[in-house]
Amino acid sequence: MRARHALPLSLAALAAGVLGYAAGYEVRSFRLRRATVPVLPPGLPELRVLHVSDIHMVCGQRKKRLWLNSLAGLRPDLVINTGDNLSDPEAVPETLDALGPLLEFPGAYVFGSNDYYAPVFRNPARYLAERASGRHGLNGNPPASNVPRNPWWELRDAFDAAGWANLTNTRGRVKLPSAGGAQIALTGLDDPHIRRDRYTEVAGGPDPDADLSLAVVHAPYLRVLDAFTADGYPLILAGHTHGGQLCVPLYGALVTNCDIDPARVKGLTTHTTAGHTAHLHVSAGCGTNRYTPVRFACPPEATLLTLTARA
Repeated sequence: MRARHALPLSLAALAAGVLGYAAGYEVRSFRLRRATVPVLPPGLPELRVLHVSDIHMVCGQRKKRLWLNSLAGLRPDLVINTGDNLSDPEAVPETLDALGPLLEFPGAYVFGSNDYYAPVFRNPARYLAERASGRHGLNGNPPASNVPRNPWWELRDAFDAAGWANLTNTRGRVKLPSAGGAQIALTGLDDPHIRRDRYTEVAGGPDPDADLSLAVVHAPYLRVLDAFTADGYPLILAGHTHGGQLCVPLYGALVTNCDIDPARVKGLTTHTTAGHTAHLHVSAGCGTNRYTPVRFACPPEATLLTLTARA
């Protein structure tokens, strides 16, 4: 009888230990990823781009705020924020406090669905079931209805006042004083996950008068990656996936929450379509939805991208 109960008890203890680690340690184990991307034209000095995403700020997350503050010590030439800053309607002041030192640098941003809408509980098993059925994330979700809204306009106004370029289905340009006044053209889309992207409004490819053109979007849906790549953008920056959030060691992510494949759920990879290839960087983000505050084998992160001359 004793042996019969030993295995279930051991498995229960293991599960409790994993949950304790995922919720108590790893979700606050902030990391800086570094990557080098050869996309610059000859003669342009190296550029340091800090990519932050999916902060999902909840009131009282002091360690996250301090860590985000500390990223200003990297002295980036450019900051790109790919959305989902909020997971609490009351957290705008703490989000702006966390990002305050970074707002002193040139930057640009797009929003994600969690900037617009307050979080609601969803059964995590739903993502696995949708993946198994082949229905997960093919076109994104319709715009939410009867869901409380986050005060996204307060974030927008603060980012705009700091001089960050708003890339909501539009183009922008940022001058980088720390890089000899280099002109960076940026093309952005609103969140494809809730079908707010309007590529026809920004189509046309890189700006030939800029030193470099970048593409920015929250969720890396294939229709968006195909469009940016076919138009000739050398680098696409996105977030949304949380890197899979709950991953299997030595295997990786099980879900991506969109139609990109799990092999490209985070980090620097490439995307190819119609004979064109672009570099793709997907941030695993530094937060989680407030109702699923766990990470496993996928620590929260930001990325410092060093852009170098292309071959």
